[in-house]
Amino acid sequence: MTHAQHPGSLTPLEKALALLLDGLAPVAPRPIPLATAQGGVVAENVALRHRLPLYDMAVVDGWALSAYDLVGASSYAPVMLAVSPAWVDAGDRMPEGCDCVLDTAQVETAGAMVHVLAEALPGQGVRRAGGDLKEGQSVLQAGEPLRAIDMMVARTAGLDTVPVRRPRMTIVTVPSATGDAVTAHMIAEEARHGGADITVIPAPGRDAASIAAVLKDVTCDLLLTVGGTGAGRSDAAISALTEQGAQLAHSLAVQPGRTAAVGQLNGSPVIALPGAPDQALAVWWTLGRPALDHLAGRSARRTLTLPLARKISSGPGVADVVLLQQADDHWMPLAIGDLSLQHLAQADAWLAVPGDSEGHAAGTPCAAYLLRDC
Repeated sequence: MTHAQHPGSLTPLEKALALLLDGLAPVAPRPIPLATAQGGVVAENVALRHRLPLYDMAVVDGWALSAYDLVGASSYAPVMLAVSPAWVDAGDRMPEGCDCVLDTAQVETAGAMVHVLAEALPGQGVRRAGGDLKEGQSVLQAGEPLRAIDMMVARTAGLDTVPVRRPRMTIVTVPSATGDAVTAHMIAEEARHGGADITVIPAPGRDAASIAAVLKDVTCDLLLTVGGTGAGRSDAAISALTEQGAQLAHSLAVQPGRTAAVGQLNGSPVIALPGAPDQALAVWWTLGRPALDHLAGRSARRTLTLPLARKISSGPGVADVVLLQQADDHWMPLAIGDLSLQHLAQADAWLAVPGDSEGHAAGTPCAAYLLRDC
């Protein structure tokens, strides 16, 4: 059972984040094989060494021709060619002197006679040399995570490795009363999607000694514990961290997630997450994700700004996490400070109402972080 705390006794969210990021620098980049680089954050701009394509290339199957030779051609006035044109498949290099491709319906052949039944524009059915990417053009942007489409561009450009920042993140899981680890799995997937290399270590027990035994051997860029942060008789994560020398701010002014703690352990940032999924997510979104993004050198995450469909009311002194669903061109608040699994499944975005605000009136434009951002 947790005890209610006055907002004045809680660590403000902004102060908690500052403590977490104090002295923190992005991890060193390293070349990662392209096959395993997806999701990692690009460490530096990667420029193309040569143009793509290297030469004029057919993008459709058909007859390679010169548009100049076809001026005035129509089904009523076909243009007769003295020389039979070359056939090209999509992806073939265009023959010398040809700048367009016509399909079979526009060209008739009868023995050695070839009639063209339509005009064409220069470049029709053709991708010009350098039409995809220019030499020296950046194909990967520093600070951006590698998406599937970025991987395709990199492969097309002939890249074998990519300079990526991959923070090492360790999650120490405190056994739950039910024996499951759904919260830890969820956070691990969130962090993996954010570009981290993840190690999950289960503590052998819920007591401080069992948790501390695992913590003393951990070396990583970001440490998370999941579970055991409350005031229950078997909650010992905070005691274990303190025994190992962690400098912590415990009890945060964020709802849900007040029992969480943040700080430093052996020079690395540490976050103690509650075991409940909604509380862990709220703290992860507001503190864990910014810390991981900072370590990865990631650019600011994109938000979508829409007006509120109805008012959001928030208590003073505590940052309330709000789940939102997009309804036409508005944000519809689903839940404020109490995030059920149903609302988590339905939500399209989230935002945090600052502790010094009492909420937002209906119609207020609000920037929210997308939960379904692909």
